[in-house]
Amino acid sequence: MKASKIAGSLQVLLDARQPVFIWGPPGVGKSDVVRQVAEARNVALRDVRALLLDPVDLRGLPCLTGNGQATWAIPDFLPSKGEGILFLDELNAATAMVQASCYQLVLDRRLGDYTLPDGWSIVAAGNRESDRGVTTRMPTPLRNRFTHLNFEVDTQEWCEWAVRSSIRPEAIAFVRFRPALLSAFDRDANAFPSPRSWAFVSKILAAAPDTDVEHDLIAGTVGDAAATEFSAFLATFRNLPNIDAILMNPDREPVPGNAAAQFAVASALAHCATDHNFDRICTYLDRMPKEFSVMSVRDALLRQPAVQHTPTYTKWAVTNHHVMA
Repeated sequence: MKASKIAGSLQVLLDARQPVFIWGPPGVGKSDVVRQVAEARNVALRDVRALLLDPVDLRGLPCLTGNGQATWAIPDFLPSKGEGILFLDELNAATAMVQASCYQLVLDRRLGDYTLPDGWSIVAAGNRESDRGVTTRMPTPLRNRFTHLNFEVDTQEWCEWAVRSSIRPEAIAFVRFRPALLSAFDRDANAFPSPRSWAFVSKILAAAPDTDVEHDLIAGTVGDAAATEFSAFLATFRNLPNIDAILMNPDREPVPGNAAAQFAVASALAHCATDHNFDRICTYLDRMPKEFSVMSVRDALLRQPAVQHTPTYTKWAVTNHHVMA
């Protein structure tokens, strides 16, 4: 299930106050989706890393009341009022005793004398056992308390998020060129491609490392095989037709012939598009294969929504309405 469907399903399950568990490999963005849903609902998000808890951390510590009786001091990370999402991240990485402590909390919304406020919902997430992450098999009674959703990576959705999040155009263009390398989990490798690791690559590129260490830094982030392909793509990206020259002579500057360079040019043009230069960008894009033109315009709209108010975009949208649906 891709991220948008996970988000939509969460909205339904949160309204129903039904506990939900999101499964997926490392680095695909499980916690990011939960955070985005909380922001969309304008509610609090209480992120509890179950892996770091001991059973007593959930139950609280005993303390004496004024009449000499013992009561339990509830931990402050459990909400006492308002509305929100109690996010038990890495729940299946917690010890068996911690997971057992969650039985009553997840099903009955209670934990001893503590009651989860009516406005709060429970969401949990974790890696799959096949990922060889730190996991403790969830007991069947606890599994049966959740609705389970499986997270799958979608290239188009990630690219749209990446454009809005100012991820470097080189990384976005490469992922579009080699979508299989957006997420290529390797349980035996220290580094492998994932949505999270490509965001790290973007940060590395933004830091402008020396060329003699750049490849090693990228390999240490996404693995040797992906880094080798990406480095070759970078060489193409950095030897593109000059973008300023394209904007000055959009009807004369040459259009690259190979797909890698076309992905790179289309992404670079989307990255620099504004409502002031969009007419010249469209003039050049009209000379490219249709799929690259559509990709570039869509990315430009995500980065600069003002583009859609230009006469050039109106004309382009009318001409290409059949491919923009």
